[in-house]
Amino acid sequence: MRPEKNPSGQKRSSFIEEARRKQIVDSAIETFTELGYANTSLARIAERAGISKGVISYHFAGKTEVMEQIVERVYHEIADFVLPRTNEETTVAGELRASIRAVAEYMRGHRAQLLALGEIFNNLRTPDGKPRYGIAFNEPIYEAREALFRRGQESGEFRSFDPRVMSVTVQAAIDDMFAYWVAHPGHDLEAHAEELADLFEHAARAEPRGETSNR
Repeated sequence: MRPEKNPSGQKRSSFIEEARRKQIVDSAIETFTELGYANTSLARIAERAGISKGVISYHFAGKTEVMEQIVERVYHEIADFVLPRTNEETTVAGELRASIRAVAEYMRGHRAQLLALGEIFNNLRTPDGKPRYGIAFNEPIYEAREALFRRGQESGEFRSFDPRVMSVTVQAAIDDMFAYWVAHPGHDLEAHAEELADLFEHAARAEPRGETSNR
């Protein structure tokens, strides 16, 4: 029996249904990580989860929706992990450093999620052949970090620069950090994150009063 609908027309998901959806998403992450995009099918996900393919079809419209749920869930988990750590900071520079540290810390404990995201981002396409998760997908991240840099400039912590350029650059560096870690699992991810935090804090911070640039 399908979930009943609430007055707004949306389906009500029971605790059991939510638990089943989580089980499917968890199994999908493991399957993408082990088999890659091309070899991951609903049948393979169902096999790993120990359920029938029909159970997955009951909860999800197809493989694409499963992938979208993986992305949505992982990004929500990252936000839930990072935000409390940045909120503890009393300076904008501290928030910047904490955000870079925290996302690295999260991924250190969730390597399978990172690998699954890589498979999805590199392969999932829209009907017209464009990447489903292209550069535009990062826009909310760019906007949030741009706002952070603007706050730093307004408070006097940061020097004058284009906050959007800096935001895009920080995200590219973080993405490359994870790509390098995927290729070199023994790489010290936390040390890499600290170096990035140092780099961008030095690049953004205002010069002490009385000092001038040699440029």
